[in-house]
Parts: sequence; C-alpha cells; structure tokens
Amino acid sequence: MSTSRTEAAVRARHQATQEMLQRLQTAMDAMARDHTPITAAALARTARVSRTFLYQNQQARVLVEHATRKNSSHPGIPNSRSHTPPTQPAWRERALNAEEALDQAQREIRTQRTHIAEILGKIRDLEHELPEGSLQRIVTENTSLKQQTRQLTQDNQRLQERLAGARQNNRFLDKRVADLEAQLAPYLTASPPPP
Repeated sequence: MSTSRTEAAVRARHQATQEMLQRLQTAMDAMARDHTPITAAALARTARVSRTFLYQNQQARVLVEHATRKNSSHPGIPNSRSHTPPTQPAWRERALNAEEALDQAQREIRTQRTHIAEILGKIRDLEHELPEGSLQRIVTENTSLKQQTRQLTQDNQRLQERLAGARQNNRFLDKRVADLEAQLAPYLTASPPPP
C-alpha cells in the first residue's frame, strides 16, 4: 500500500514539474514575442514558479540558458553580456533576488511592528480603564487566594492521610472480627445439650 502511495506521489511530483516547465516555456515565448529582457526573476514571476526551481531543475536551467542566449543575440535588444563575463548575470540575478527578499522582509517587519503597536495600545487602554488602586487590590486578592489554596492543599493532604489510616484500621478490625468468628464457629455449630 505504501508503494502505491509512493508511486502516486512520484507521479504527482513529475506532473507538477512538467506543468511548471510548460508554464516556463509559455512565459519565455511571451517575453520573446514582446521583446522583454529575459531574467530569472522576471521568468519566475511570469511563469509562477520559484527561482529555486529555475536554478535547481536541470531542464528549467537549460531552457533559461537557451532563452537568455537567444535573447542576447536578438538584434532589437542590446547585448548586455558582451562586456561582462558569463558568470556575472547569475550573480546579478541572485543579488536582485536578495534585494527583493530583503524588501519583502522589511515590509513584513513593518507589518508585524504595526500589529505589535496596536496590541500594546489595547493593553494600555485596558490598564487605563482600571480604577485607581485596583491593581494593588487585585495583587492582594491574588496573594490571599494563593494562601487559601496552600491551606486547602495542606488540609486535603491531612484528610487523605486520616482516610488512609481509617481504612487501614477498618481492614485490621475486619480481620480481627473474621478471626473471632472463626474461633466462635465451632461453638455455634455444636449441637445443643439434651434437656
């Protein structure tokens, strides 16, 4: 049964990869048709795939390299690679990706800070709604409740010990009664003397 699940998972993954490659090819065709410069970030956005997929999947990497070469040799688009070594665009793409990720992280941080500020404001509002001296009263009541809880816990422990002792005494007395009944049994079963 687990083999069929594994095979189904492999088939689903393969199908998803093929769909992403098809979207990538469609995006590259559209960008070439529109004479849009082909970059990994633009391809990832247009094809709705991750940049990691573009770098890690062998077929996707070949498609991107082929499209980039084709795009750089197109007469209508200036060849930006003619003056830079071939490894530099990959680093430039990664740097652009890192900048975009940094911008996204900063936006998320601003959102989180705003949310934290709103929550802190609500807490301050709740504190201001308390009457004067109520905080001290609440602390005092909390302390007395803790003391009462400790006292009740001690009382409960003492009562548990007494109950355990009473049960032990009861078992001892039951055994004693049983011993006495056993001693009296011969006298009770003996036939009465004739009159």
